[in-house]
Amino acid sequence: MPHPQAGKPAPKEILENIPALISAYYSLKPNPNEESQRVAFGTSGHRGSSYKKSFNEDHILAITQAVCEYRKQRGINGPLFIGKDTHALSIPAEITALEVCAANETEVFIAKEGGYTPTPLISFAILEHNDKNSSVSDGIVITPSHNPPSDGGFKYNPPNGGPADTDVTNAIEKRANEILANGLKEVKRVPIEEAKRSGFVKEYDFVTPYVEALRDIVDIDAIKNSSLKIGVDPMGGSGIEVYKKIKEIYGINLEIVNPYVDFTFSFMTLDHDGKIRMDCSSPYAMASLIHLKDKFDIAFGNDTDFDRHGIVTKSGGLMNPNHYLSVAIWYLFQNRSDWPKELGVGKTLVSSSMIDRVAESLNREVMEVPVGFKWFVDPFMQKEIAFGGEESAGASFLRKDCKVWSTDKDGIIMNLLAAEITAKIGKDPYEIYKELEERFGVSYYERIDAPATSEQKKRLKNLSEKDIDTDTLAGEKIEAIFTKAKGNGKPIGGVKVVAKNGWFAARPSGTEDIYKIYAESFISKEHLKEIQKETKEIVLKAIS
Repeated sequence: MPHPQAGKPAPKEILENIPALISAYYSLKPNPNEESQRVAFGTSGHRGSSYKKSFNEDHILAITQAVCEYRKQRGINGPLFIGKDTHALSIPAEITALEVCAANETEVFIAKEGGYTPTPLISFAILEHNDKNSSVSDGIVITPSHNPPSDGGFKYNPPNGGPADTDVTNAIEKRANEILANGLKEVKRVPIEEAKRSGFVKEYDFVTPYVEALRDIVDIDAIKNSSLKIGVDPMGGSGIEVYKKIKEIYGINLEIVNPYVDFTFSFMTLDHDGKIRMDCSSPYAMASLIHLKDKFDIAFGNDTDFDRHGIVTKSGGLMNPNHYLSVAIWYLFQNRSDWPKELGVGKTLVSSSMIDRVAESLNREVMEVPVGFKWFVDPFMQKEIAFGGEESAGASFLRKDCKVWSTDKDGIIMNLLAAEITAKIGKDPYEIYKELEERFGVSYYERIDAPATSEQKKRLKNLSEKDIDTDTLAGEKIEAIFTKAKGNGKPIGGVKVVAKNGWFAARPSGTEDIYKIYAESFISKEHLKEIQKETKEIVLKAIS
């Protein structure tokens, strides 16, 4: 059940105390012997809170020093692009990183005038630099994504522009924890004033080149000429200036709701659990924009670092991310005439099978990969896929001429694509999805959690197909069992079981005593509930 105040404006008494949060960043020191206080790179970098001693100055000193050393070892000799989002801890983390980079004589490019930079703009800048220069560039994104205002995050993007693979993050994580354990003795650092005078810290316009290139990936003219009334809620995030620049350069009829930064995010409506969370796929967090849906022909929002999209339609409100991915694929592969026939569709294994049905109708291969956008980086670079998307509202796709646009999730182009679709077809994405349902069946999809001990989670992560002791799922014969992804053979960190009209996937949580159950039925809600019930029985038997 959702929290009683879910979807309602945030009360003043729960707003974050920003001075106390930032003070804790500097004053609290993590204990490197405590697992929860060590550097830990998950699927999206190191995240934590200064109050919990999991995101403090010491962490950023150690990680940045480790990144500088990694770059030198790998011969990465171009500028390091650093972007930050609008979480309060992002500013002190950027200052710390600059102090270390300058002392290590690492050239860094940061946003002009202390500005904020969306994740996809860092990926775009890396790829553009490496395409046009002999030196090799990489990047850091300082963001905990859509997490609450108390959190901070720090992510490394290597020269391919996308999220770093585990071999890279393991090396950086290991070295950073060594540095922490050694009392930061190996950290090189200069005061921020000296860093800015050093010549190694330079300001850079991330926004203009990105916005000017949007014509290469989205039909901006169709959007402009349609006279669509478009609404956008940046949710106090890092891309406010991007939307302002889009409106300035292209003259699109775009209204920006909440066009300002507030470190407490006091304008937000509460998420399902009563917390402030800038999750643009949540109907509770997006309640303000959903309330305005009749004012616009199409509207959209983004999370704080703008790598996720949230599409709000007049006809159906906030779209389920899986539904919009299906529509985007259906549209793009029919309206990008220069995309070769051999280019496929990338999806994570917990994304809807509606994508598979749509792709099959388009005669496109589906590459199914483990959870995490990093698995799409190489397929994009090697021109194996033209589109990559995941169930949590993250996606990117190629330019019209097949050149790679970004190898990280890009919520901006996914939002603008919704406007292009509406402009060119005369129907919004929700209306198109209803037509897909008529053709391919209705999808009933849900993610739920179930309890699991640390030992059970470890067993779940290392299951083999032989551990699943049943041949039916909710009345249907099981057709396949996977512990490695079909598309690339990589471990999925759990199990996926597939029948003709339904499937489930189970994966352990990295932070809580639970495991996640993703399930889908193409029969009914009741069939979905039966799949979920049997999933718990099947998994419990396998991990007990």
